[in-house]
Amino acid sequence: MSTYDLVVIGGGVNGAGIARDAAGRGLKVLLCEKDDLAQHTSSASTKLIHGGLRYLEHYDFMLVRHALQEREVLLQAAPHIIWPLRFILPHHKALRPRWLIRLGLFLYDNIGGRKLLPSSHGVDLTTHETGAALKKEFTKGFEYSDCWVQDARLVTLNVVDAAERGCDVRVRTECTDIIRGDGQWQVKLLSHLTGQTQTVDAKAIVNASGPWVDKTLDLDEEHDARYDVRLVKGSHVVVPKIFDHPYTYIFQNADNRILFAVPYETDFTLLGTTDVEIQAEPGTESIEASEIEYICSNASEYFETPISPDDVVWTYSGVRPLYDDASDNASKVTRDYKLDLDTRKGAPILSVYGGKITTYRKLAEQAVDMLKPELGFTAKDWTAPVALPGGDIPNADFDKFLIHCASRFAWLDESLLLDYARNYGTRIDTLLGNVQSVAQLGHHFGGPLYQIEVEYLIDNEWARTAEDILWRRSKKGLHTPKTCEQELQTWLDEHFDFSDEAEPVKRRA
Repeated sequence: MSTYDLVVIGGGVNGAGIARDAAGRGLKVLLCEKDDLAQHTSSASTKLIHGGLRYLEHYDFMLVRHALQEREVLLQAAPHIIWPLRFILPHHKALRPRWLIRLGLFLYDNIGGRKLLPSSHGVDLTTHETGAALKKEFTKGFEYSDCWVQDARLVTLNVVDAAERGCDVRVRTECTDIIRGDGQWQVKLLSHLTGQTQTVDAKAIVNASGPWVDKTLDLDEEHDARYDVRLVKGSHVVVPKIFDHPYTYIFQNADNRILFAVPYETDFTLLGTTDVEIQAEPGTESIEASEIEYICSNASEYFETPISPDDVVWTYSGVRPLYDDASDNASKVTRDYKLDLDTRKGAPILSVYGGKITTYRKLAEQAVDMLKPELGFTAKDWTAPVALPGGDIPNADFDKFLIHCASRFAWLDESLLLDYARNYGTRIDTLLGNVQSVAQLGHHFGGPLYQIEVEYLIDNEWARTAEDILWRRSKKGLHTPKTCEQELQTWLDEHFDFSDEAEPVKRRA
């Protein structure tokens, strides 16, 4: 029976970050995820690294401060998958007064120790390029900074780094039982790839199972949960490109919520999000017609050209497992997190409640620090100055890096080069190897998807299905023919065997 210092249950952003941090401190770590990495909440965000401007109204000043500080750290750590955005907030005369918005932006500029991004200022929408897409009644607004992130890739790159530091990564492997003993745990695992079960010993467990945090705790017959989680569904829609500039809009709604309109995947605009409290089993959620109507109608309140549900080309939904702070409104529930450490019988289990993508690294650092006395290690936190895989770009200057790539891979189409550089950063060399022509990229599945990338994602990033490749490791599902997903899955079934866990990828002869 294998013995680990730490078993991390859950392959979302929090579990990935904790596994990376712990493995980097020399712990023997196993990370298990019952589905694909980032398959649920962590790939269903608005894809922003941000402080959360609207949280200021809820007096979550410390959350905003910490998130803004982390924004600076993450921008340096992963400049290929995280980059600056400038946001336009049109002033709606019937909602918040301009002085209140100006005050909020002043705080936003200053409470997080901003160094890398430009400050906020007012804009004249009658002359600013962003005003052309808006209704003429919106004449004044504000401009400020936050960042974009390829969320599912952020999770995967944390797991890649964890694995390279010795973490045992098990995707599609469910934790089916945890048994508390004196000084350690027995953890039962079921592989959905092989159908086989295994029991491992663990000195400690981290329960980072997100919407299933309570379900995981229920596996322990002696558990004593001290916190509750509220499940709040957030949905987004994608429509054909509404505007031709690089700015993102943030719109105020009459219900005191906000709506983002983000340039997305070159040809599209991402709109969201909603806040709908749910009681259903997580993992079964999907967008409702009322949510699509809500998003489209609120966006149409601002845009000159109305947006109809008929314009929607893709949707996605995810469940946010929010720490229950007893708020009476789902949109007001704190986005901060709670870490609950239970050490009875000398068998520690740390459960993660809530959190947001922007603060995942700090959450992970604090979680591993909490386990120090229990596991007896002394290694200090290390992740803040260390780049994620592919992010070791000199001076975090992606534009200069892209120019360098263009000279080295002159045979690549400009859009495909940008795609590879953005997704893989300096690991574009591992992806392309000695390839010197498009013909050497292998089978073309359509759009920007070639065999060389498919095989890279299988060999290096635990992709096992067409959905993993088209909708999480990338968003190439938006750029390939509708038949591509089935054709790719058929190709995978013909060329790979994922049933051997000891050697999970075997090319068939």
